[in-house]
Amino acid sequence: MKFKSFSVIPGFGWTLGLGAGYFSVLVLLPFAALIAYGCGIRPSAFAKALGDGEILSALGLSLRASLVAGLINLVFGFILAWSIERYSFPGKRLLDSLIDIPFALPTAVAGVSISFLLSDDGYIGKIVNSLGFSLSGSDFTGITFALVFVGIPFVVRTLQPVIKRLDASTEEAAEMLGASPLQTFLRVTLPPLIPPALTGFSLAFARAVGEYGSVIFVSSNLPFKSQILPVVIVGKIESHNYDAAVVTALIMLAISAGILGVISFIRKWSSRNEKTV
Repeated sequence: MKFKSFSVIPGFGWTLGLGAGYFSVLVLLPFAALIAYGCGIRPSAFAKALGDGEILSALGLSLRASLVAGLINLVFGFILAWSIERYSFPGKRLLDSLIDIPFALPTAVAGVSISFLLSDDGYIGKIVNSLGFSLSGSDFTGITFALVFVGIPFVVRTLQPVIKRLDASTEEAAEMLGASPLQTFLRVTLPPLIPPALTGFSLAFARAVGEYGSVIFVSSNLPFKSQILPVVIVGKIESHNYDAAVVTALIMLAISAGILGVISFIRKWSSRNEKTV
C-alpha cells in the first residue's frame, strides 16, 4: 500500500500552478512582450539604435561605473562580512542591521543624501576640498558612490554564511604546521570564499547596471557624458523613440542574462569542488 508523502503546504498542483502563474505574469510576460516588440523592429532601425552614440556612451559609463563599484564592494564587503562574523565589538548588531538599509531605503532618498554629502557644502565635499580637490562636476565619482551604496549588501550577505561555516580548526592546524598567518589565509581560508565572493560581486554588478533612482540625483545626466542606460531609456521614451528604448532595454536584458549565467556557472563550479574535497 502506498501512502502519500506529508507536505506542510497541501495541494501540490494548486501551489505549483499559483506560483508558476504569479511568476509568469510578473516576470515572464513583461520579458516576452519586450522581446516580441524587439523582434518586430526593422533591421535598419535596430542597427541604427545599436550605433546610436548616446546609447553607446551610456553603455560604456554604466559598465565602467558598475565594474568599479563592484570591485569596491568586493573588497569592503569582504572586510565587513569578516569583521561581523569573526569579531565581537560594541555596535556589532547595529552595524549588521545597517547593512540592509539599501534594500529598504528608497533609492531617491539615497540619491538626495549622497548628492548632499558630495557637494561642496557636504561633509565629504568639505573634506575633499580641504585637500585641494573638488567633487563638483565629477559625475563618475558620484555615480560610483551611489552604485557602491546600493550594491554593498549583496556582497556582505553572500559572504556572511560561508564565513560563519568556516572551520577554525583547519586554520589552527595550518598554523601548528608552521604556516604564517598570510599563508594560512591565502591557502586555507580564502579558497572556500572565492565562489561566494564572485557571486556577490556579480549580484552587485548586476544591481549597479540597472540602478536609476539614486543616480539621477547624483549625476548631471548630460547626453554623451554622464548618462547611464536607464536614463537613456527614459529619455528615448519621452522623445517617443520607442525602438531605441526597446533596443537599449534588450541590451540591459542581455547583460543581466549573461551575469545570471556567470552566477550559475560559479555555483556549479563551487558545488563540484566541494564534492571533490
